[in-house]
Amino acid sequence: MSSEHDPTNLANRRKEFAQIEWDERLEDDCRQLVRLAVREDLDCWYDLTTLALIDERQTGQAAIAARQPGVMAGIRAVETALDEMETRLKLVPALADGTPVSRGQVLGTLSGSARDLLTCERLLLNLIGRLSGVATLTRRYVEMIGGRATAVYDTRKTTPGWRRLEKYAVRCGGGRNHRTGLFDAVLIKDNHLALAASAEHPLSPAQAVRQARQQLRGLLPNGTSPESVIVEIEVDTLEQLDQVLTERPDIVLLDNMRPEQLREAVRRRDAVQSATQLEASGGVNLDTVAEIADSGVERISVGALTHAAVSLDVGLDWFA
Repeated sequence: MSSEHDPTNLANRRKEFAQIEWDERLEDDCRQLVRLAVREDLDCWYDLTTLALIDERQTGQAAIAARQPGVMAGIRAVETALDEMETRLKLVPALADGTPVSRGQVLGTLSGSARDLLTCERLLLNLIGRLSGVATLTRRYVEMIGGRATAVYDTRKTTPGWRRLEKYAVRCGGGRNHRTGLFDAVLIKDNHLALAASAEHPLSPAQAVRQARQQLRGLLPNGTSPESVIVEIEVDTLEQLDQVLTERPDIVLLDNMRPEQLREAVRRRDAVQSATQLEASGGVNLDTVAEIADSGVERISVGALTHAAVSLDVGLDWFA
């Protein structure tokens, strides 16, 4: 195969979903979650135990420490939470988000009002634990595919309200972000085609890609080019793949295909010298991801990165 049509080279010229970074929008999401968390813990009242036992003038210092190895994510969220809660605490991060951590390693130190430390403790640990859990699981998937050209992507199978934060954690773990929501890409799935099939004028997969591109011109805000929007379609068979390749979608999602089918899909795509990327989805786990990557697809989407991640065990260790 010539380098001109090598999928790993073509991928460099293809469109990509927006990748989540820590910015004002993500910080606003975090602040809204903190407000809800404060309402859950304090309602419109106080931390009764702390007020009953701890003098207002007392200060303290504590370390946020990992109880198990993993990848840290969420130190930025801790900073935002402290500011949103208007605490009298100072955070000194010891590591940056995305850093591997070992058992017992200090992630950052908190100092200031002892009352604020006790009141904030669980909220802060929940934030950094959840996000570090997502980053840690993502890193395991990324490590399983080693130096292969395939990238690991997340999905929309996220905790309601936490989507951008969890997708940020995926990035901290070395993964890539698929579409953020329904608003930023076209993804034609089997349910769209099934509903279209029940209508008066059913659509084939190829026709669906064509119609989506045509309709985008009337749906987007002024100044937004339809060509800037990714158009992706899900297919279940190699025959459907052959049909949709003629419409040049940006990505074809190969749903629940076996590794030998994925390899054949790559061969058929390359045979027509298409710039369309191929994404494997369904049946992906830590035991199968390497074999799927070996098929030559450019993308593997893994819902488990977010819906199956277990929070990293982190705790607060007080200095004497």
